[in-house]
Amino acid sequence: MTYNVSSSPHIRHPLSTGRAMYDVIIALTPATLFGIWHFGLHALLVALMSIVSALTTEYVFDYITGRENTLYDGSAVVTGLLLALCIPASVPLYVPYIGAVFAILIVKCLFGGLGKNFMNPALGGRVFLLLSFGGAMTRYTVDGVTSATPLAQLDAGTAVNVVRMFTGHAGGVLGCSTFALLMGGLYLWVVDAIPWRIPASVLVSFCAFMALFGGDGFDLYHLCAHLTGGGIVMAAFFMATDPVTSPVTAPGQLLYGCLVGFFSAAFRVYGSSADSVSYAVILSNLAVPLMDELIIPKPFAYRKNAAETPPQFVWKTPSPSTCAMACVLGVSIALLCGVSGITAGVVERRQLAEHLSAYRTLLPNAVDFWLPRETNQAISDMDGLWNPAYGNSLIQEAATGTDAVGAAAGHVVTVRSLDGRDAPITLSVGFLPDGTVSGILYSELNETPGIGMKVGDDAFAGQFKGIPARALTLGADIDAVSGATVSSRAVLNAVNAAIDFHAAYGATMN
Repeated sequence: MTYNVSSSPHIRHPLSTGRAMYDVIIALTPATLFGIWHFGLHALLVALMSIVSALTTEYVFDYITGRENTLYDGSAVVTGLLLALCIPASVPLYVPYIGAVFAILIVKCLFGGLGKNFMNPALGGRVFLLLSFGGAMTRYTVDGVTSATPLAQLDAGTAVNVVRMFTGHAGGVLGCSTFALLMGGLYLWVVDAIPWRIPASVLVSFCAFMALFGGDGFDLYHLCAHLTGGGIVMAAFFMATDPVTSPVTAPGQLLYGCLVGFFSAAFRVYGSSADSVSYAVILSNLAVPLMDELIIPKPFAYRKNAAETPPQFVWKTPSPSTCAMACVLGVSIALLCGVSGITAGVVERRQLAEHLSAYRTLLPNAVDFWLPRETNQAISDMDGLWNPAYGNSLIQEAATGTDAVGAAAGHVVTVRSLDGRDAPITLSVGFLPDGTVSGILYSELNETPGIGMKVGDDAFAGQFKGIPARALTLGADIDAVSGATVSSRAVLNAVNAAIDFHAAYGATMN
């Protein structure tokens, strides 16, 4: 006879890890199917590659370490599928493969497996991909056309179609259909797979912050646009509700959800990236152990006095170590903010000196440079977004050079292209007083060594020197680097964006 020995209380529940994971898979199916229909066959390959990579990594890790095979609980499938829905459908297939390996091996398995990871594995994998493959992760293509996401357009002040964003017919990641995600999230709530407090507090706190500090007040159009873009719905229902990385108590869940919503909105309003929900959830994940330590559920069968109503939760007094940690964290943040404020001016002046040194290379006759206030304010107002005909080319800065007698020596326009093969490309384009392009100079170039990096050679970059300032084309005006068409086109689009911008604002730069 076999006996199972465990500590009391002995409570059984039909919900298992496998059941919970398969509910999530069912909930994600509508968004996955819509993404495949909307983006095409490559989206299906991206999803399959991510799932297969997650399953393979977990199986190999279990085999090497001698652990029980954990593939049947479905958690690896959920991680792979969530990761696929969080990345552009047009990425090369090695991107979801590497991202899933990082999510399963580093974030999950090396910390002890399911139930012991300190952050959401899928989001950990996505952030890793954003840092490692910035170009591929910020290139959004629909029907072969690359453009900025609706959220980026909204951030730049461009009107967007909220209905298309809600249904998922706009650009974005594979899981871009807010309607499909919302239906899946409601399914999880109906089957009691997620607590309602987390998604509710995430969405309410996000909307409240955007209404108060987003700059548009309680404008329904802008609030709906922000809700249907940037992954906030996916985060609220699928990422923040991960039972491993979310609090166990009701007050903790409300506090945690408000933290996710607050960070998401704050990063969107004050950060450099419109889509930064991933960072918000991960930061909130790190605060969960502290919440669970300070807010603990009522002990089973606990009653202080039979005549009293038993408390639902016990608020624990912070331990000295917890208080010390909080104080150290607060002091560190204050010091970092103080140092940042003190050094901001020094860093800005140093960067300007570096820019001016580069600008003199493009305009040798210039002895001094200044930044036209009106032109650069226009760049700031539109967040750098320019003509979408030139891809994801963002205008960064415009400068005017003057010679020894104060006469105009030309202009320089700096552009950052997000369409590079491996990473963004930043370059400056010089314009002589007669409108001729004096040349280009790179300040950021990290393409494939031996192939894509050849766009930095004079054999390619030198073709722009002395060319009339007009729209240029590959083949007719500029010869692409053999085997590096993507990098060549990214550079050409950036130069064309600078030319087009200079044609529109050149007169205001003198």
